[in-house]
Amino acid sequence: MEEKRKMAGLFRHIAAALLFLVTSASTAGASTYYASDPNLGSARVIFQLGCYNTNHFFRVDKGFVAQVADVMGGRKAPMNKEQEQQAEKSIVGEFSTVKHVRGILSMGRYSDPDSASSSFSILLGDAPHLDGQYAVFGRVTKGDDTLRKLERLPTHKEGIFVMPIERIEILSTYYYDIDVESCEAEKSILKRRLSESASEVERWRRKCFA
Repeated sequence: MEEKRKMAGLFRHIAAALLFLVTSASTAGASTYYASDPNLGSARVIFQLGCYNTNHFFRVDKGFVAQVADVMGGRKAPMNKEQEQQAEKSIVGEFSTVKHVRGILSMGRYSDPDSASSSFSILLGDAPHLDGQYAVFGRVTKGDDTLRKLERLPTHKEGIFVMPIERIEILSTYYYDIDVESCEAEKSILKRRLSESASEVERWRRKCFA
């Protein structure tokens, strides 16, 4: 029982840290392990606000990838009309010369190179066989400790996928722009976005467990 409580605490800790990991946009103080790639621009990744709330990491393959599910199938909370419209979109294969190394964020897709939608992977190791085949859209600037915690989770194999035994859920997501968030007004907007995002998850949880 004590071991089970410890494991539950680790899951909660990872879920809380994921918010910082997947939305971190500032390179200040970032580990030199994730040094800037000259092929990656200065623009920061923007997640569709709220779409990833209650989604999860369905795949955690140590030394390879931690992959987030497509929001249409992986999200627990219902989506509004706008979120559904965004989730149904796919993107063309925007492949580049950026290498798939630990910390890189890369879109998931099916065999069709233009089938990427909302599933993406965080590289847990170097995977040169993915280079030029999947669309890289960013990199982790902080949070390698969270990646290491993910890699320590118990897993099982289903077909080609190595999957966590417990559901690793994303509690909340938000975005910010480092070029404007220094202003007090923009900081206020950022706080409101985060509050609204967290409130959505809480409303859904109360409805489900009432």
